[in-house]
Amino acid sequence: MEGKEEDVRLGANKFTERQPIGTAAQSQDKDYKEPPPAPLFEPGELSSWSFYRAGIAEFMATFLFLYITILTVMGVVKSSTKCSTVGIQGIAWSFGGMIFALVYCTAGISGGHINPAVTFGLFLARKLSLTRALFYMVMQCLGAICGAGVVKGFQKGLYENNGGGANVVAPGYTKGDGLGAEIVGTFILVYTVFSATDAKRSARDSHVPILAPLPIGFAVFLVHLATIPITGTGINPARSLGAAIIYNKRHAWDDHWIFWVGPFIGAALAALYHQVVIRAIPFKSRFPTSEAYFSLLLESSSFIA
Repeated sequence: MEGKEEDVRLGANKFTERQPIGTAAQSQDKDYKEPPPAPLFEPGELSSWSFYRAGIAEFMATFLFLYITILTVMGVVKSSTKCSTVGIQGIAWSFGGMIFALVYCTAGISGGHINPAVTFGLFLARKLSLTRALFYMVMQCLGAICGAGVVKGFQKGLYENNGGGANVVAPGYTKGDGLGAEIVGTFILVYTVFSATDAKRSARDSHVPILAPLPIGFAVFLVHLATIPITGTGINPARSLGAAIIYNKRHAWDDHWIFWVGPFIGAALAALYHQVVIRAIPFKSRFPTSEAYFSLLLESSSFIA
């Protein structure tokens, strides 16, 4: 009995209850290294093959993403009864599952953005240069246009008669409702991206290489379940642009601004929340002061605007 009590006392002394929290915890010795902020402009990238390879990877990933997801949408909307199709849940799974698969395939090449809003959020957090961010966005949009175009080429009549997978605000909802849904939905997605790719988490979970794409794909799935009835779920300006250009009907363009403004606002808020509140990066001595960090975010935003 005395031996057991001695073990308890040793354990209590070895594993103390008091642990540092907040910025105090982040100042402790750690087994990971924060990557330095990316430069705003990096002209040297333009002469590197890896730069263009990453852009091609973003193009192909977004192409495949639109191809599979828009085909799934067409399969659901063409049926007179949803019981004979995969329904909204199946659409959500197709979007989330493709993001999971494509992020896993391309993360080591381009980072697996597949979404201008994700690229924008990571740019604001200084994870990539403006040169690379703009290049990614262009390639993502081109890939989305091509993906939707292939779907229309397969079934032109079906595509044009069933909305073409274009994002619009559903009847019964206001433009403000649609904008709010896009902001919150994109915030969830980009916040998940930041958390899943965080340097500290990556070091801790390096033995689980499939971990990062899984929560990102699952976040996309959940957001689609919630917002398909409101806007058809954009949270990806390239996806919305590709479907709108190929469908090219007036009502698809009436609300199109929502699917750019909403995701970009949501991405900016997610970047600000993760970098300033969760990671407290502006308050670490090794990084700029909070005033300097906020000025960097505003400077970055002004270049996009």
